[in-house]
Amino acid sequence: MRSSPRSAAKQLLRLLALLLVIASLAVSSFASAYNGHPKLVVVIVIDQFRGDYLERYRDEFGDAGFRLLIDRGAYFSNCNYDYANTRTAPGHSTLFTGAYTIGHGIVANEWWDPAKKAMVTSVEDDRTTLLGVNGNKPGASPHNLQADTLGDELKLATQGKSRVFAISLKDRAAVLPGGFAADASYWIEPQRGEWITSTYYRSDLPQWVLDFNARQIEKYWNREWKDAHGVVLGSTEHRKRKDGTEGGFYEVVGPTSFANEYELEFAKDLILYESLGRGPDTDLLSISLSPNDILGHHVGPDSPEMHQMALDLDRDLADFFDFLGHQIGLADTWIALSADHGVASLPEQVRKLHIPAANLDRSKIEAEINSEMAAKFAHGHEASFVKFDYPLIWLDDQVFTAFHIPEREAEQAVGEAMERAADLRGYYTKSQLAAGDVPNTLLGRKYLNSYSPEGGWYVMGVPDIYTVGPSSGTDHVSPYNYDTHVPLAFYGLPFRPGTYRNSVEPVDMAVTLASLLGINAPTHAVGRVLTEALAPAHHQGSFDSGVGESRP
Repeated sequence: MRSSPRSAAKQLLRLLALLLVIASLAVSSFASAYNGHPKLVVVIVIDQFRGDYLERYRDEFGDAGFRLLIDRGAYFSNCNYDYANTRTAPGHSTLFTGAYTIGHGIVANEWWDPAKKAMVTSVEDDRTTLLGVNGNKPGASPHNLQADTLGDELKLATQGKSRVFAISLKDRAAVLPGGFAADASYWIEPQRGEWITSTYYRSDLPQWVLDFNARQIEKYWNREWKDAHGVVLGSTEHRKRKDGTEGGFYEVVGPTSFANEYELEFAKDLILYESLGRGPDTDLLSISLSPNDILGHHVGPDSPEMHQMALDLDRDLADFFDFLGHQIGLADTWIALSADHGVASLPEQVRKLHIPAANLDRSKIEAEINSEMAAKFAHGHEASFVKFDYPLIWLDDQVFTAFHIPEREAEQAVGEAMERAADLRGYYTKSQLAAGDVPNTLLGRKYLNSYSPEGGWYVMGVPDIYTVGPSSGTDHVSPYNYDTHVPLAFYGLPFRPGTYRNSVEPVDMAVTLASLLGINAPTHAVGRVLTEALAPAHHQGSFDSGVGESRP
C-alpha cells in the first residue's frame, strides 16, 4: 500500500529532525577550539549574587532566563570559594584563571603601593591612558595578574584567531576576566555612563561604541523602577550629591535593574559589530553584571529591591538568551554562570534574630590604630602608619622603616592593635602567610589561599560573623559561607542537565571549559574538570536511544 503524500512528508520531517540532532551530537562530541566548536562561549558573572538566590526565587523565574541553566543545564548548588578575600577583583580573577590569590596574585580591589605612597587599584596602569574620557587619565590593564586566563589560553590555542572580549560597569570586572590577550575590555565612565576602554587594548574607541554611547544612555535616566505591583523601588531621576555636585550614572542608574538591561544591550551590540560567533574559531565573551553589588551594599540580600532585581534580571537574561539563539544558535553556544562573591545580611536584621552582628566605623578604627602605633613607635608624634579596608589593613612601610621597625614586627603590632580595635577573631600577617605559617585547618587554608606578594606590608583580619566594615549597609570579604557561596551553572550540548549538590569551587569553571575546548587550562589553575556534569560521549556511527532527548 502506497503511503499518502502527507504521511511521506511527515516521515521526511522526522528524518530531517533526527539527522539534525545526530549532527549536533556529533559536533558536541568532537567539539574543541581547534575545530571552531562551539562558536561562542559566554560567561556571565553576577556581582554579589549569593548562591542561595537561585533556590530562593526559583519558583518565580520564567522558563527562559535562569531556568535555562538550572533546569536545562548543569547546575551546581553547593559552590564555594576556598579563600577569605571575597572581593570583586580577586573573585573575577579566580573564575577566569582557575586559581586563588596565591596563584593569580590579586589580593583586593585596591592596595597600598609603596613606591607611590598611595592606594592604587588592582588594574591601574600608568603606562596606559583611558579612551573615551577627557584628559590624559591613567588607563587600566591586567598587568598585576600573575597567571593567565581562559581567554589567554584560547588565544594561544588558535594563534590569536579567537576573539576575546569582556565587559562590566567596573573596570576591574572587565579587565581581569579578559586577561592579557583580550581584543578589548569595556567598562563605563562612572559620571556619564559612557563605555570606555584603555590604550592597552587599542588606540581609539570603535565607531559602534561611540554610536551606542550617543543613542542609548539618555533613555535610562528619569525613570521609575517598580516592582510587579507597581510599587516604586527606586528612581533614576537626576539628583545632587550632598556636596552639591551632580550624581553620576553609576550611582544613580547603577543600583537599579535598568543598569543590567544597559549592560546586556551593550553586549548585544558587541556581538553584532565584532561578529562574535560568526568566524571559523571559538570566541569568548565575559559579561560581569555589576548592579546587584551596587544595590546590595545599601539594602542587603533580603530586601524587596534585591528580590525584584533578581526577577528583572531573569527577564533580561531570557531576552539575551533569545538573542543568542537567533544570532548564533544555542546549539553553537556554551553559557556559564557564576558570581564573584556573596554578601552578609544587614547586621541590624541579623541582630533581631539574636545572632551576633555589627556595623563598624572603619575611619574611627583606622584612627585608633594610627594613634596606638604613634604612641608605641613614634613617641606620640602623629603619623599615618596604616590604611584600613576592613578586615584588611595596609602598612606604610616607609613610616615604619623610618622608626627602624622591620616588617614582621610592624605587622604583628598592627595585627594586635587591629584585633582589639575591630574585635577580630584573629589575624594573619603577610609575613606569616608568605612562610605558610597557618594552622592546618579549613580556615587556615582559606587565608593561605588569600596570600599575595603584592601590596607592600599588610595584615588580614579574621572577622566575627556578620560583622562588616561600613557603619551602615552591609559588605562581603569574609571566609564565611554567606560570602563564599555562589552559583555555578553551565548550558550547552556537552553538559548533562541536572542539579548537582556535591561540593565544587569556582576554580572548576575555567578548568572544565578548557578541557571541553581541548585547550590547556590557565597556567596556575587548581580546579578540576566537573566530569559528573558532562554528557556521555557520542561517536560518529554509534547512536543510542537518547538521541531523541537532545535539548535545544
